[in-house]
Amino acid sequence: MMPDHIRKDPFLGKKTAIIIGAGPAGLTAAYELLDQTDIKPVIYEMTDKIGGISRTEIYKGNRIDIGGHRFFSKHDNIIQWWFNILPLQGFPSKDDIALNRSIALSTQPDAPDPEKTDRVMLIRKRLSRILFQNKFYDYPIKLSLNMLSNLGIKQVADILASYIRIKLFPIKDEKSLEDYFINCFGRKLYAIFFKDFTEKLWGVPCSKISPEWGRQRTQGLSLSRAVLHAAKKIVSGDAPFNQRKIETTLIEKFVYPKFGPGQMWEEVARLIQEKGGEIFLNSKASAIQLSGSHVSGIEFEDLVTGKKAVVFGDYLISSMPVQELVAGFGKTAPTDVREVSEGLYYRDGIIVGFLLKKLRLKNRTNIKTINNIIPDNWIYIQASHTKVGRIQIVNNWNPYMVKDENTVWVCAELSSQEGDELWTKPDDKVAADTIEELVSLDIIYEEDVMDHVVIREKNVYPAYFGTYNRFDIIRNYLDTFDNLFLIGRNGMHRYNNMDHSMLTAMEAVKNIAGNITSKENIWNVNTENEYHEIKKS
Repeated sequence: MMPDHIRKDPFLGKKTAIIIGAGPAGLTAAYELLDQTDIKPVIYEMTDKIGGISRTEIYKGNRIDIGGHRFFSKHDNIIQWWFNILPLQGFPSKDDIALNRSIALSTQPDAPDPEKTDRVMLIRKRLSRILFQNKFYDYPIKLSLNMLSNLGIKQVADILASYIRIKLFPIKDEKSLEDYFINCFGRKLYAIFFKDFTEKLWGVPCSKISPEWGRQRTQGLSLSRAVLHAAKKIVSGDAPFNQRKIETTLIEKFVYPKFGPGQMWEEVARLIQEKGGEIFLNSKASAIQLSGSHVSGIEFEDLVTGKKAVVFGDYLISSMPVQELVAGFGKTAPTDVREVSEGLYYRDGIIVGFLLKKLRLKNRTNIKTINNIIPDNWIYIQASHTKVGRIQIVNNWNPYMVKDENTVWVCAELSSQEGDELWTKPDDKVAADTIEELVSLDIIYEEDVMDHVVIREKNVYPAYFGTYNRFDIIRNYLDTFDNLFLIGRNGMHRYNNMDHSMLTAMEAVKNIAGNITSKENIWNVNTENEYHEIKKS
């Protein structure tokens, strides 16, 4: 009888890879294994849904994008990967037609028409703004006539003076996210536009958060770069869909599936199963079995029946929260690894969807929209007294996401922690409190709310505080297992964008195909050596 860890797939006689998690990372890994190797992927997902936080929820015909997932990347292979699954539109979409809007379309002879088919990616214009003291500001922040008009000459002069001062005398040893933001934008701009929103998101002061989060989420962005980008845009005009040389937070176009991000991952899941891969939902990984430096088996619990079973594979690819993965090792994991893992934090999210007759906010831009609603995708709420961090105007993400174009579908995003006061509130109370906040901000009228829904999502944001500064202890231990590969946002406890999560999966598959046990290339996705220093074991 062969050892457990080299048992072959009893169905196909091939090697198997057990993949935990059916989000973008896990599904990408499975798809790439089928495309690049003869290894069979078997996915186990704890929930009953495909796509993780990149899924699309549907409420009475109105679609909800849990995270607000703009499909953009500086990596051409990722963009092409998406287009291979859902081709780029070759004809105008519903709102393009209604508004007589001209956009750059695919010139491929078989490019789809979104009015006639559903398997299509749409080109969308990004507009996100900050709402501060009932006035709109560009997001990302730009030194513009709009800012000068809203803040006044004196306050803008103070912002510039503060920025110049910090550039002359920067904080040399950035110990916190607060230090990082101040070095990027100056103390004045940080205090006005970054502090309150960020502390709402994480639930702790910026001074308690690692600067690494800022470096990953706003790589290369500063006040001077924002000004330079604005100047280049004036000179170059509207650019085609090419993201490579634009700072991530400054990208002004993106592509988006007709029915939201979940459409992409549901289609990928269908293709995986069509090609012979397997997907099991409602399956929770409860224990990891080891044989030396090898993962030999994984115990899964069927959350519907309560039954447990051990499955065997040649590889384990995990995108589950690393805290839960380490817990599955039990006492076989060293004490310090368990201690660091137990001290990691995750922020959870609550989405409150509101179906409205109309918005109170008026469209005072020169951007045309259906029914002349404000043109924003996101509005960031810069107000310390509110729980709402930002709101999505779903109509502007994609007209096919809203059942009735004569209504406005708004999703308010709140950050929470499982078990805290907000998380444990009844749904109706969460909705009522959120309505009260949006009314106080002059965003809506209460009488225009026609319906609402509340969705809670766990482990949305891996946190950069708690024991995170000792995360290298976990990484160094888990990297010793030759057939274990950590991928994705929660799998690596790293606040990655969707494309970066996909890249970690692709790198893991390259290693498996090449029989490479080092994980260095996976950890190097979305990081820069000068600030991400992990001790080598």
